[in-house]
Parts: sequence; structure tokens; C-alpha cells
Amino acid sequence: MAERPAVIRKEVGKWAVEPHLKDYERTVGEFSWEAIAGELGRGPGTALNMAWLAVDRWARTPRANRTALRAIGREGHVTEITYGNLATQAAKFADVLQTLGVGRGERVFLLLGRTPELYVAALGALRYGAVVSPLFSAFGPEPLRTRLTLGDARVLVTTDSLFRRRAQGIVSQVPSLKHILVLTEGEGVAPPGTLDYRALMSRASAEGAAAATAPEDPALLHFTSGTTGRPKGALHVHAAALMHYMTGKYALDLHSEDIFWCTADPGWVTGTSYGILAPLLHGVTSVVDEADFDAERWYRILSEQRVTVWYTAPTAIRMLMKAGAEPARRHPRPALRFTASVGEPLNPEAVWWGLETLGFPIHDNWWQTETGGIVIGNCLSQDIKPGSMGRPLPGFRTAIVRRERDRVEVIDTPDVEGELAIAPGWPSMFRGYLHEEERYRKCFAGGWYLSGDLARRDADGYYWFVGRADDVIKSSGHLIGPFEVESVLMEDPAVAEAGVIGVPDPMAGEMVKAFVSLKTGFTAGEELRNRLLALARKRLGAAIAPKQIDFVATLPRTRSGKIMRRLLKARELGLPEGDTSMLEGGS
Repeated sequence: MAERPAVIRKEVGKWAVEPHLKDYERTVGEFSWEAIAGELGRGPGTALNMAWLAVDRWARTPRANRTALRAIGREGHVTEITYGNLATQAAKFADVLQTLGVGRGERVFLLLGRTPELYVAALGALRYGAVVSPLFSAFGPEPLRTRLTLGDARVLVTTDSLFRRRAQGIVSQVPSLKHILVLTEGEGVAPPGTLDYRALMSRASAEGAAAATAPEDPALLHFTSGTTGRPKGALHVHAAALMHYMTGKYALDLHSEDIFWCTADPGWVTGTSYGILAPLLHGVTSVVDEADFDAERWYRILSEQRVTVWYTAPTAIRMLMKAGAEPARRHPRPALRFTASVGEPLNPEAVWWGLETLGFPIHDNWWQTETGGIVIGNCLSQDIKPGSMGRPLPGFRTAIVRRERDRVEVIDTPDVEGELAIAPGWPSMFRGYLHEEERYRKCFAGGWYLSGDLARRDADGYYWFVGRADDVIKSSGHLIGPFEVESVLMEDPAVAEAGVIGVPDPMAGEMVKAFVSLKTGFTAGEELRNRLLALARKRLGAAIAPKQIDFVATLPRTRSGKIMRRLLKARELGLPEGDTSMLEGGS
């Protein structure tokens, strides 16, 4: 296997559209959040309502007739909703909340699939001044009950089917819940104790003004990982719109005529920040697909809808890689100009796959539910180092640090591993964990937000993910990041995915073990196992390479698509796996 170069050089002058972030150093040096607010027409001390910025301000311009949402149903039917119509529908949902007597700042939970009603309800609730909390539609009853209870839900919007299958048995256990709005199918009747969403919307007025929310008024409630206990409710404010706009401009390079597709479900923070808000703040057309992943369907959407900017997840990219090159060849994508990835680190092999299959590399980036938006990224105009998260976006001061109790030491030496830290103050920084003040305070020390992610920064300022602090393997005095080992194993053409854990070893403390799933057409066996072991030893050295490899059909994932290394470890050690319905991950 030929060794690939360490850097994919930017193609200066070959962009389909001139990038917003053409000069990184100059933009970083001149950047201010006040200037971003000015681009959105907001001045110091003025009201800032993210739904008004996303839809209402366009409804007063010629862009009112531009398609805001291009919604693709499960059977392929396409519905187009203009900015003007979306603003009207959002205003009507805000009127519904007012009619029901919902208070400003109270929480509206959305248990819906990727249909237009989800976007209308989210924007309408934000416009009204309520706090929006989208839920993943695949949640079972217990995760729903937990989140509705922790979030003091006042309103739940869902479908007849989801209500009967998921929520009907638990809503009586949520004392704060007063109103359940149900979208019925066909001529169906809303279940007893619920309200008919469409009937309420048909009587609602669109005349009311958007709430004059202050920048620090709460707007979004996202529940992040429950993998180490109950889920955490991260609260974000209306000022986060500045972050969504800025990162849509610089990290995703959105221009006004783009057709944008974010594949994330709005039940996760990515699907809200970049599936709903960022594209609307830029006035672009968003593709919304109701159906689940299917390689053929996804390539067809990219082709037929002439998607120009695509934001997806490493899990989806690996599944496309596993499907082979033939579906990509059947559906040419002449309009596509930029692809980015988020959710977990992107293996270098996937970056190269993008270059070879799509015609340009996948641009990885890093952020968390707590950050509310992209903090570090590989932007269009910059060189890419496959496997790197990229460099900090304008407006951020980041560092690698070492913490000891309440003391934080910044590590200035390149390529030294430590915890990734961010100087507080960006607009979408979470303002608290709901009902957990002490837990929130522990995220900050020494003037830094401490992410809990281990990383290193190289001499060029690029950041490299090592692993979550609780994922790192300690073997014979070495600290080994699973991602590094997984990335090397994926260099072999037979490997679709890899998951790496540490298992107890009497001599080394922990031994590195890998679980590998294969691409179609490859067969597991000793010959392949030995080949992978040899590849890992050559690329990583004997101290870091796995000592054992097991072949598996699939790897366990969270509901948001991340590999569940802890579940691999529990199975390996014969420990109880517990209630995996709570292990759904965050951003």
C-alpha cells in the first residue's frame, strides 16, 4: 500500500465559489463578535430573537420567495416551503402557544421526524420566546420520560403514531406537562387528552410580533450524553445565533445561492444548529430528508437536488465507503463543492475516500453540545492534514492544558497530549446544566472551559484528537488513544470500521484489543488478522499496536452513531450492559 502524503494542499483559485475564509490569519486577527452581530443587523443592546433572524427578516425582502426547506418524504415526494411561508407558519405556531397560555421561557419539547412540522414548531416556539428541546424520534419511553421530567416540559409536540408507541404510557408521570399537540394522519382523531395540531394551526393568527428576547434569554435545551449517568441538559441562549451564522459562513462556507444538506437529526445538537438555524440565517435552501440512511437514496439526493454543501457524520461516511464505489458512479454530483463531517473524529482514510470518490476531501471539524457550534475545523481555503480536526475558527482562543485539581497549566510545546480547553465567552457557550449548577461549575477552571477531550496541537496550530479522557488506554506506561489505532486499521482496504478498547493485562495493566467489521466482499480469517496486526505494528509500533483483533459483523453504536467502546468493553469483560437505551451520546 503506497504511503499517502501527510498534507492535502488547498487548490488556490480552483474553488467553485470564492471562500469566505480566504485569508485565515487576517480574518482571525480582525474578527469581532460585534461585527458578526452587525452583519445580522443587530446592534449593541438590541433585542435578538434567533427565529426572527432566521426567517422573519427574509420575509421582508425578495428572498421571501426563495425556497427555505425542500422536504423529501419517505416515498420521495418533495415539498418546497418558501421563507415567506415558513415565517407565516412559525408565527401561527407562536400564536398557538400564546392561546394555550404558555409562558415565555417555558419548555416546548418536539418528538417528531424530519418533517416540515418539526421546523415550523421549533422556529415558532423560538419566535414566541419559549425554550425549544428537540428529541430524537427513536427514543424509547424511558429516555423520553427522563428528558421531559428533567426539562420541566410544558408542551410536547408529536405525531399520533409516536405518541401511541413511545409517549402515551409515560406522559402522566411528567407533572409539568400541560399540553400535548398531536399531528394526526389522514382523517385521524387526536387521542384523548391531547390536542389536534392541525386544527390549532388552522385557527391561529400570523399577525403577532416576534418576542423581543434579549441575547441572554434561554432558547435551546439540548440533552447530551447519558453514558456516565443521567443525561445533562445543556442550556443555550438566543445569542447563539451569532455562532450559528459565523460558523455557517467560515466553517461550512455557505453562500446565498447554496443548496445545503445537513443529514443530522434535529434531535441532536448538530441537527438544530446546522440542520435548522445556520442555513436559514444565511438564507439558503435546506434539503430535509425524512427517511433513514440508504446509500443509493443519499447519492440520488445529492445528485437530483443539486446539493452544493453537504454536512454529515463519520458513521454515514463509513457506511458509504462500505457500500463501495458503484452507487457513487451511478449518481454524478456536478453541483457538490464542499463536504464536512462532525460527530466523532474522522479517520484519515475517510478524508482520502472523499478526495477519490467525491472529487475533494472531507473536511472534519470539532465541537460539542456544550459549545453549541463548531470551534475547530478544516476550512475550505486551508490545507488539510488527514486525521486532524483542523485549526480554531475566528473568535476562539484554544489551548492544550494539564489540570491538577483547580490548577490549570497551559502546554505550549507542540505535540504534547493534554486536555483541549477553550477560553469562555463565545455566544453559543452553554449557560448551564439544567438543575446541576455544581456539575456546570466543574467544567471551568483557571479561566478555561475544559472539554474533557484529550488532544494535541502540532507546530502549525492543527489540533489532533486523542480520545475522551475515560476512553484512553493505559498500557505499560503508555497513554494510547483508541482513535489513532482505529484510523490505522482502517487503512486496510478490507476494513469498514474499527473499535479499540483496553482490556486488563497482569503485566501491562491494559492490553489494546481491536474489533473490526469488514467491507462487503472480504472474509474474516487468520490471514487477514495477521495482516492487520502487522500493519498496526509497522505504523504504530509494538507498544501501541493491538495484541488481539476480533472480527464482528457490526459495531455497537449510540443512537447518534458513535461507536460505543464502553459497551465493547462490557461485553469483553462479561459485565452487565445495563439499560443501553440511555447510552445515546450527544454531538
